[in-house]
Amino acid sequence: MMKYYNSKVISGTTVAAIRPKVEEELIKEGFGVLTEIDIQATIKNKLDKDYLPHLILGACNPSYADTVISIEPTISTMLPCNVTLRELANGDVEIAIIDPSVAMGTVGNVDLEIPAKEVQEKLINVLNKI
Repeated sequence: MMKYYNSKVISGTTVAAIRPKVEEELIKEGFGVLTEIDIQATIKNKLDKDYLPHLILGACNPSYADTVISIEPTISTMLPCNVTLRELANGDVEIAIIDPSVAMGTVGNVDLEIPAKEVQEKLINVLNKI
């Protein structure tokens, strides 16, 4: 099975502490955070189940969103790009990003390959700078 994400584990931090750095690096690569889902709070509220801190940030680069929607309008079902920050059982924090090349590759439109690869490179740059 092909890996559908890229990730990095960081010790000595918390989800709340690393989040500003993640957002800063996303901005440097042309992304903004459009959505946020707090998994810990949502699951506690809806199911009364405890989770460690876990956020999903919906990151969007408007130029690339425009490009891929122009090529394949229904690709909007796969936007924005998710970036997750979650505390692991050992206290480390994992930052994971979707691999747009894998996600968009399932569509079968070769015109999406180049922009998906470019977005993937930008998101990997974010991981590498955190």
